[in-house]
Amino acid sequence: MLTGSTLARRALGRELKRLREAKGLFQSQGGKLIGVSPQTIGRLEDGLPTKVSDLYMNVLCDGYEATADERSAILELAQEVRATQKSGGGWWRAYADELNTGFDHLLGLEEAARKLSIWRNRLVPGLLQTPAYRRTIAWTESPNMPTAQVDKRVEMNSSRQNRLHDPKFTMDILLWECVLRDQVGGPGVMEDQLNSLAAASERPNLSIRVVPFTASAHRGSLVESFTLLEFPKLAATGMIEPPVVFVECLTGDLYLERATEVQRYRDTFAEIARIAWDRDTSRQFILSIAKEYGAQ
Repeated sequence: MLTGSTLARRALGRELKRLREAKGLFQSQGGKLIGVSPQTIGRLEDGLPTKVSDLYMNVLCDGYEATADERSAILELAQEVRATQKSGGGWWRAYADELNTGFDHLLGLEEAARKLSIWRNRLVPGLLQTPAYRRTIAWTESPNMPTAQVDKRVEMNSSRQNRLHDPKFTMDILLWECVLRDQVGGPGVMEDQLNSLAAASERPNLSIRVVPFTASAHRGSLVESFTLLEFPKLAATGMIEPPVVFVECLTGDLYLERATEVQRYRDTFAEIARIAWDRDTSRQFILSIAKEYGAQ
């Protein structure tokens, strides 16, 4: 099964950049080899959509003096990118008009990932939101949004959740108690959402744990919500893409890939996990709060 063009493009771009820099060439010089701008070479190396024909790849490999094995890996990755693009790309293409800038990149990474480690200090993660909860968020963000547009966003999020049915895909989720207490949509919406969370926590490929207000001081109160994405081997080359950290910010989302940055968030997640309740205790706590909402 293809791992998706997003992952293959990132691997292809990383290899081409490595070869170019090993040769001591600038992006402008790489562009001259195939008659494109330095910006196009930059897009290619950043894993963004651009032309990846075998002709281009072979010319770049010639100019970068790639070995036979390196050339073979480049051509296999390019083939994987084209094969996925030919099949129409990811499922989210049908919702292109509803995607915020850059969100399609997150969906591509999410679809390719084998594991997500998620810390949330505000909202329930999108992969676990009920339709009513997601609808409330959409109207909170844009109160004048037409109902049909909101419906499409809710439908998109439901399609996104098909990822949960893949037994090879796992999620380790840490929720601050605030996520459970914040009445998004009111008691009825929250009761349904928390019961849905409790049910999801019984899936073998999901772990949902709560960090209570009574927990000792931890880094989670100092950072924004974030997701650490880890990836499987690429089918074409057997290479493993480095992990990525996605950080949600009010002024713009961040994608962090530097090893030192990723390790800092990995350490932060481990520290928060250390003081979180176990799965069973968390599930019972979630159900108890759902019961409180039901009594209102």
